[in-house]
Amino acid sequence: MYIPKHFKVTNFDEIREFIQNNSFGTIVTTKQGKPIATHMPLELHKQGEDYYITGHMAYANPQWKTFEEDNDNVLVMYQGPHAYISSSWYKSENVPTWNYQSVHVYGTANIMSEQELQEDLILLLRKYERNRKNAALWENLSPETRKQIKGIVGFKVKVQEVQAAYKLSQNRNEEDYYNIIDKLKEEKDSNSQQLAEVMKTRETRRQ
Repeated sequence: MYIPKHFKVTNFDEIREFIQNNSFGTIVTTKQGKPIATHMPLELHKQGEDYYITGHMAYANPQWKTFEEDNDNVLVMYQGPHAYISSSWYKSENVPTWNYQSVHVYGTANIMSEQELQEDLILLLRKYERNRKNAALWENLSPETRKQIKGIVGFKVKVQEVQAAYKLSQNRNEEDYYNIIDKLKEEKDSNSQQLAEVMKTRETRRQ
């Protein structure tokens, strides 16, 4: 993706944290030149020296077959909060824009074995169920419910390239930057308010 130098992020630890906190992503493949996309939770794991993104989709979803046909061209996209930025918030006249965070991961995909899929589901349930009462953890599910694993296909994408863009008004002066944060907090939509917190936290970490 196109990333102006002001907004390029290369710190992998920072990118990994972003993925963990915004793990509902989009996986894109192609079939006969036509893009196919599915939206789902996509987790990042380290195995040895390599990183993998794992997920699963319904067996009825034909996209998984593209992993077997052309597994060298897989794109996974993650997005954080985003919001419109009015140029009326700047000290000097300029044009409006849009702030966002986005990560693109490119890699090769392979289908998981049923054992690998089960292990991945165990980790996924632990992540989202660990603090819940009567947690729906894998070990708490009945044999009948576990059999539903037959209806999904697990996959893993070996990470080959990572691109990250955080367009958070880094190119504005300090006065404009903090005014943008204040104005975003006043907006009624949750994306604007979340983006304000991201900008505030990011600047605090830099100090």
